[in-house]
Amino acid sequence: MTRRAFHREPEAVRQNDLIAATLDSIAELGLAGATVREVAFRAGVTPGLIRRYFDNKERLVAAAYRSFMAELTANAAAGCGDGTALSRLAGLIRASVTPPVADGRALSIWAAFTGTVNSDPAMAKAHREGYQSFRDLIEKLVCEVMAERGVAASPLQIRQHAIILNALLDGLWIEISMGGDDFSRLDVVRLTLDSVATLLGIEPAEFRE
Repeated sequence: MTRRAFHREPEAVRQNDLIAATLDSIAELGLAGATVREVAFRAGVTPGLIRRYFDNKERLVAAAYRSFMAELTANAAAGCGDGTALSRLAGLIRASVTPPVADGRALSIWAAFTGTVNSDPAMAKAHREGYQSFRDLIEKLVCEVMAERGVAASPLQIRQHAIILNALLDGLWIEISMGGDDFSRLDVVRLTLDSVATLLGIEPAEFRE
């Protein structure tokens, strides 16, 4: 555990520092261990300064969850790159099942957060927003892939493909992040690409090019 040195920073930077300290605390100590005092210690500030930006721990945790989900989506989206819609979707899939998106620390943080979704309305809202953002990205790419290939698909069909694809990635992300022996012996990127190709009616070899 590292205590950051105190520096006077702009408010946006200070809020980001507090969120980073919160995520570090949750990753190591769980949600219960991420107290305001613990977060303040890690951020190198006083508990009172945290309350200047966040009324209570619940608001701090909800902000941290939004930041965490946004970062996961951004890291996955960074894999898209340029090129055809098919290659960009393949890039998103690769990024979604490899580090830094799929790793043990991310899973620990996610698991701690999701335990509160059914009991905390603010966390439920953050959860919906985070998942919707990623599903929107998948849906957009699936729509572009279908158009690129000249395949007629209704908005409902595209949305259904996106929901199933998202569920597939979620399940693989959890298993891969847990580091189980079964997945350590598999080419998970190829496995995932082949599964998505089957879902979209694409030849797996073409999808991996």
